[in-house]
Amino acid sequence: MAGDVSELKQAQPTEAATAELTRGGPLYTPHVDITENESQLTLIADMPGVEAGAVDIQFDNGELTLHGKVEPRHEGVQSLYSEYGVGDFHRLFRIGHEIDSTKIAAELKNGVLTVHLPKSEAVRPRKIEVQAK
Repeated sequence: MAGDVSELKQAQPTEAATAELTRGGPLYTPHVDITENESQLTLIADMPGVEAGAVDIQFDNGELTLHGKVEPRHEGVQSLYSEYGVGDFHRLFRIGHEIDSTKIAAELKNGVLTVHLPKSEAVRPRKIEVQAK
């Protein structure tokens, strides 16, 4: 059901959320892949340096917010050269009505966040059995 993916859209954070998130330093947008099968959408986000306890996922009023906090890597050490910026990750998506928000689940492994967005039963394809008479 390729049309379902169009319901998962990147949204802009509210003004208050933006101000709150940017006070502490750089804010990065994680790269995301979204896949779909008959039962769910799966969102896979790269969040290098984020620990599981530092991930905050919120679902409110049709918006899915991902936020990951990264701790500084080399505190107290002077870097001679550094290309990797340290900052928080943030991304916001609008979720269509076909997602069962009560069953959203997530896990983080090696800096990759996977969010499972199960489709509600009403929009899942189902096989209709034909009876012989």
